[in-house]
Amino acid sequence: MKTLQKISSMLSSKTSVFVILVAIAAFFVPDIFSWVQGNNQSLVLGVIMFTMGLTLTTEDFKVLAKRPLDIFIGAAAQYLIMPFLAYGISTILRLPNEIAIGLILVGCCPGGVSSNIMSYLCHGDVPFSVGMTTASTLLSPLMTPMMVLFLAGARIEVNAASMFISIVKSVLLPVLLGFILNTLFGKKEAFKEAQKVMPGISVIGLALIVGGVIALQGANFFKSGAVIFIEVLLHNSLGYALGYGVGKLTGMNTAKKRTISIEVGMQNAGLATNLATAHFAAAPQAAMASAVSCVWHSISGTILAGFYLQKDNMQEEQAKNRLAAETE
Repeated sequence: MKTLQKISSMLSSKTSVFVILVAIAAFFVPDIFSWVQGNNQSLVLGVIMFTMGLTLTTEDFKVLAKRPLDIFIGAAAQYLIMPFLAYGISTILRLPNEIAIGLILVGCCPGGVSSNIMSYLCHGDVPFSVGMTTASTLLSPLMTPMMVLFLAGARIEVNAASMFISIVKSVLLPVLLGFILNTLFGKKEAFKEAQKVMPGISVIGLALIVGGVIALQGANFFKSGAVIFIEVLLHNSLGYALGYGVGKLTGMNTAKKRTISIEVGMQNAGLATNLATAHFAAAPQAAMASAVSCVWHSISGTILAGFYLQKDNMQEEQAKNRLAAETE
């Protein structure tokens, strides 16, 4: 078990590197990941969300009641900024419909699972982060189909009811099952040890989803890869900036501002990828845009957390220098 925990810890700290390596492998040897399609892909997503549920406790749900204003602001920012930002970028850049749909899907999904880790790394407000992720995930069966229908319905036929069922089956039910198991067995030592392996399983699941898309659509990446990367970069970066801005406008402290920035900017692109392949098969580039988001969000989240930490270190160093100067 200790060996598995070490592997899990390594994968969690090197998520972006691992996902990129899997994407490269899928491009050159697609047969390895060609099985991650259809129901298998939904199953992998369910496993990822199940691992998230295993980390949730009753205290995490109490945060929703104890800090309703924070959670409301966070959820509103999540489902207003990223969807409309995706729509705006798609319109201004005049993106092809397939790519635009992929970006809108990413924008309409809940916060990413790994955002909690990034919030912890950058000295953010972790309970607030978990509360935001939980709230946006619980809202996703309703909000994601509704927003996709509203923003992409003119571009392509959107079956909101079918999307609702998919999200309930692959997101909501696995999260609730994980939570129930954690509530029943969370105090047992063996269960606690097994929980430490879950982050690594989540990373492997995310990499498999990306690998499955690259295996199927990798040859098409060079047709519009640069455009996809630019729109993903803009969407993600502006999401971080606008999320931070919302925190500042509403008078949040530094830890909360960092958290809402990360929560808004980092999306559950794995869910977006699954929805793209399951419900928009006629628009294959949509899944590619979502898969690129999976990879880039992992990289950018790490970079942003590192930037915040570097800022803290610089401020601490400046404070020490001032103190030293005053005592001379």
